[in-house]
Amino acid sequence: MIDKIIEVIRQCQHFLITSHVRLDGDAIGSELALYLLLKRLGKECVVYNEDALPENYLFLPGSSQITQTLGDVSQYDAAFILDCSELERVGKEAERIKTIGVLINIDHHLSNDGFCEIRLIDPRASSTGELIWRLIEAMAIEPSPPIAECLYTAILTDTGSFRYGNTTFEALKTASQMVAYGASPQLISQEIYEKEPLEKMRLMARVLSGLSLEEQGKVACLVVTLKDLEETRASHNHTEGFVDLGRHIKGVAVSLFFSQVGPDTFKISMRSKDKIDVERVARMLGGGGHRNAAACKLQGDIESVKRRVLEVIKAYGVIA
Repeated sequence: MIDKIIEVIRQCQHFLITSHVRLDGDAIGSELALYLLLKRLGKECVVYNEDALPENYLFLPGSSQITQTLGDVSQYDAAFILDCSELERVGKEAERIKTIGVLINIDHHLSNDGFCEIRLIDPRASSTGELIWRLIEAMAIEPSPPIAECLYTAILTDTGSFRYGNTTFEALKTASQMVAYGASPQLISQEIYEKEPLEKMRLMARVLSGLSLEEQGKVACLVVTLKDLEETRASHNHTEGFVDLGRHIKGVAVSLFFSQVGPDTFKISMRSKDKIDVERVARMLGGGGHRNAAACKLQGDIESVKRRVLEVIKAYGVIA
């Protein structure tokens, strides 16, 4: 399928690049690496995201070119949908993007059902960034330092700084290649992890103060409400990484982060250790993801939503 993607790149001139709402490092790094690649090949391309870029990724090359306005989709010959297991994940413009003549999906989520005819999907890959690198390799192109910086960022963030189970040989090999091509691990880590805004730290303190443990201490629950965001002057972008806080606690096998996104709507991010499969839990609740990292969205007040998630965890024997 890589050959088909390369054929589209060679034949088309105007491209749209997009990814999911609630942007993370893999989505952003993959988008910008592909953007820089296409520009280098003399193509016209636009990176569109529904959400604004989180502050700690503004250092990435090309980030200033990302727009939150889609414009007329008839101008595009093809669209790349990155790090999305379904088209709806791009947000409110999904229906318009669907009308673009050629859709290409590059993704590594286990729950991806192949919504595009042209696709590069591998759940074994550490990140979408790793798959973008496969595409670049197949095109026999040596990445510039800016492309290497973006791809290293994608792999670094989606492996939890090389701590998660998806830190494979291929992930480490690709990351080391990006360093050889000019990416600076020290600079990238400092920009992403050591320049947090004060609003995020205040929100984190509030979230941690409300942390609760369930199922004999094996499940950690963290919650952020719209009121919390308002009172700390933070945004949903500032919650990136909060779901991992519960995993730091001794004895916790599953960390659940409940983020209120509407009056009666919560997004539930899930992280697990070892072989505990939270993708199965998310799938039963209408979501998906990876074995150790998944998410879903539920309607209801926080107590009913918590109860429903915990019931599924218990019913399917996710925790022994």
